[in-house]
Amino acid sequence: MGSAKPYGQRYLHLLVRCRGVGVAMATALRAVPEPLAPGTKLIEQNEEFKTKFDKYSFPFQHNLAGHPVFELTRLMELAQETQSTRPADLYYDAGTIDVNQRWDKTPRPEFSARDAIQRIEHCGAWIVLKRADKDPEYGTVLKECMAELQEFTGLNLDRVMKIQEVILFITSPKRVTTYHIDRECSLLLQIQGDKHISIFDRNDREVLSEEEIEQFWSVDHNAPRYKPELQHHAAVYELRPGNGVHIPVNCPHWVQNGSNISISMNVNFQYRDTMRANLYRLNFVLRKMGLQPTPPGASAAKDRVKSVAVLPFVWAKNISRGRKPWA
Repeated sequence: MGSAKPYGQRYLHLLVRCRGVGVAMATALRAVPEPLAPGTKLIEQNEEFKTKFDKYSFPFQHNLAGHPVFELTRLMELAQETQSTRPADLYYDAGTIDVNQRWDKTPRPEFSARDAIQRIEHCGAWIVLKRADKDPEYGTVLKECMAELQEFTGLNLDRVMKIQEVILFITSPKRVTTYHIDRECSLLLQIQGDKHISIFDRNDREVLSEEEIEQFWSVDHNAPRYKPELQHHAAVYELRPGNGVHIPVNCPHWVQNGSNISISMNVNFQYRDTMRANLYRLNFVLRKMGLQPTPPGASAAKDRVKSVAVLPFVWAKNISRGRKPWA
């Protein structure tokens, strides 16, 4: 793995000082890293990978905290590279964010991603580096994590996966990541800093209605709305370096960052099987027509009929976007 060889836990202290409106980072002081013992895995195995994977959230431990590819200086290089070669894979914003903030209403800063990282201590930023695995160092980490995940779950992930990727999050102190659901199944690994993540059961219809799921898959990724009075329905996990949590597809969640800079890695993938998503898309249309469609999973016979009926519409939509019909 060369320079990306896994290392054990070590501490990164950021010395930050103000320069006008910005912040300049001083040299990071590091302890000498110690290699992991032979045979040590990046992710620690536990029985819940077999019993709860993509059904319920659960915590786990990992050994990536202190890995050199997650230092801020290296992430700054990756952000610059992403901005110049894959600009669509770089997202960042800054400011005070509400738990129910819509993605399209979030304020975008007038400074670059590099400046956002330099000012990360005070600018309230959330920086997202998508498809980081396009860089060989992070690609190696992804490959090792996915091999371990396949071993832990007993699933043939290569057969069921459509897309797999690494997403990196760099977050300012006290910053909130808004309430949302994802189409991906993911493992969130905390590398530096601390945060609390609230994860809800996707089958809890008080929290997440059929209508919200239908809108999410059809027209609005921000359709699910946070209901403060139902916060007690959430499983809340405290994430510190070496901690991780599994987030199944469509499980609502939001994040409150701690009082320091946070670096997290998200290992995720999308399933090849789109039947459930397509059923929600068809139910969205049926509901628009004034009908009360049966939720996916309630009737296997109806699901089979609807899954066939919706395919021509999905194919047409994909073709209109320049994709293969079955993409």
